Amino acid sequence: MEPTSVARILAALAAEHAALLNFVALLEREQTMLVENLTDQLLELSEKKTTEALDLNKLGQERRALLQEVIQRLDVDSIQAWLGANCPHGLAIWQQTLALAKRSHLLNQTNGELIHMKLRHNQQSLAVLSNALNKANLYGPDGQPNFSPGSGRTLGNG
Repeated sequence: MEPTSVARILAALAAEHAALLNFVALLEREQTMLVENLTDQLLELSEKKTTEALDLNKLGQERRALLQEVIQRLDVDSIQAWLGANCPHGLAIWQQTLALAKRSHLLNQTNGELIHMKLRHNQQSLAVLSNALNKANLYGPDGQPNFSPGSGRTLGNG
């Protein structure tokens, strides 16, 4: 085992871990914005989230490629065994990275649920407002009384 391989793997793990820390912080900020109805800031955050997700994917691919050079099977147990034997510091970073990945998955799932709740609420509010607008059309464009069918009343009748 070349020391440069271990060093490159350790650097890749550290870079992925740091990027994942930033991504989790971004998801937490997104959740705060959703809870506090700061929706005007979500578009900018969404673009940043997409960019960081793509960067994370690239870092993960780089890490996998480096590990494939030294490990036959890239499953969690094989990676942990190899890191434990060859790079104990890398094993600690790997375990933290796995925990962060779980945290980011849960945060993203929760944020998605919050977005769907807000979307349903907005759709319901729009339906109520649209219905109220249709019923409130007392006068047509020609200035003549215009009542919705079924209102049960005509102008001047109480």
